[in-house]
Amino acid sequence: MYVIVEIRGQQFKAEKDKFLYVHYLGEDKKEGETVEFDKVLLVDADGQVKVGAPTVEGAKVVCEVKRPLVKGDKVIVFKKKRRKGYRVKNGHRQQFTQVVIKDVIA
Repeated sequence: MYVIVEIRGQQFKAEKDKFLYVHYLGEDKKEGETVEFDKVLLVDADGQVKVGAPTVEGAKVVCEVKRPLVKGDKVIVFKKKRRKGYRVKNGHRQQFTQVVIKDVIA
């Protein structure tokens, strides 16, 4: 059984006991804390597919925060205009939260 859930504007395929790296949930989330997501868009229960319009009623995903802050790989942003002497090098590391899916309620 799996579901498609929307978390902070991004869609994830969620199955029980799987890890997800979602966009940073904020400083108020601590390690071991339980988080629920109720924007379930699709439920597949052993071939029985239920599609929400826009969400499936009563379905939710229960997760536990494993690591509240995980930094992703460095992304380099380089801008240049040829023959003008304009070059700007910038970069950042995206922040994520690692969660493990404890239960899928459909």
